Amino acid sequence: MNPGALLASAGSVRLLVEIAAAAANFVALVVLYRAFTPGEYVNVRARAHAKRRQELRDRLLSQPRRRAVGEKPVTLVRGLLERLRLTRGEEVRKASERLARAGWRSPDSITVFLGFRLATPPLLAIVTYIVAPLLSRHLTDLEHIGAALAGAIAGAYVPSMYVDNAAKNRQQKLQRQLPDALDLFVICAEAGLGLDAAFTRVSREMAPNSPELADELGLTAIELGFLPNRRDALANLAKRTDMASIRSFVNTLSQSERYGTPLAHSMRVLADEFRNERMMKAEEKAARLPATLTVPLIVFILPPLFIVLIGSAIIQVLALSHH
Repeated sequence: MNPGALLASAGSVRLLVEIAAAAANFVALVVLYRAFTPGEYVNVRARAHAKRRQELRDRLLSQPRRRAVGEKPVTLVRGLLERLRLTRGEEVRKASERLARAGWRSPDSITVFLGFRLATPPLLAIVTYIVAPLLSRHLTDLEHIGAALAGAIAGAYVPSMYVDNAAKNRQQKLQRQLPDALDLFVICAEAGLGLDAAFTRVSREMAPNSPELADELGLTAIELGFLPNRRDALANLAKRTDMASIRSFVNTLSQSERYGTPLAHSMRVLADEFRNERMMKAEEKAARLPATLTVPLIVFILPPLFIVLIGSAIIQVLALSHH
């Protein structure tokens, strides 16, 4: 074959390899950029707050809420609950507050929750009735019925336990994020921003790293602009979170609004107090660590240690006894 043709083909192959390598590097850079770039939390929260603003406007103007397409299952469950008269009463109000603490404030969330509470006990009873004979073939009829009743009782508590666990996890996240938000409130107050503008700006700045707290602060900023009484908006923040630290924060804001005390100084004191409390909790966990490690040390470390130390001696003794 002609050497010139060989060189030309080798050059074209080399060019294709370089192009493929460049394309692979470009794809790798795009993937890394998408992996380390935070998502559009601000846009998502802005849409959620806009939806909440529309709901508040409809409520204040006494306009009926338009239902979205695809709500037929929820509508059927709502109709069933209304026929059974399960959508009224103090228990429903408490359930709504628990769902709000877990971050579920949609009007349909209480319907879904009550529907699960209604459906879970018979479902778990049926599952337990079917599964129990498979686990033990020597069950009597009474034990079989008792297993189904136990499944029904457990099903009555599963939705509430799930909501409480979600609310507890969310409160822990809010507690960790609150000192940083108070530092931002101090900066906003010293810059001369009002309370509404401070809530909006802190919510926007906290959204990438603290979406839960940003959600609560953004919703409070919207309620401060729509509700006739500003104290109701702050009280709603404390009611939704049900946390002592946020109640202190709300009381401080209410006193600043009422008596005209400097907001920046109060926020700085609260931020230092919450940060010290967070440090004390970390030190408390560190102090409990030796007692927590005692059981794993006894169970997993000491037996292998004894085997290593006296295992050879035991083997030698057993060998001598056989001889």
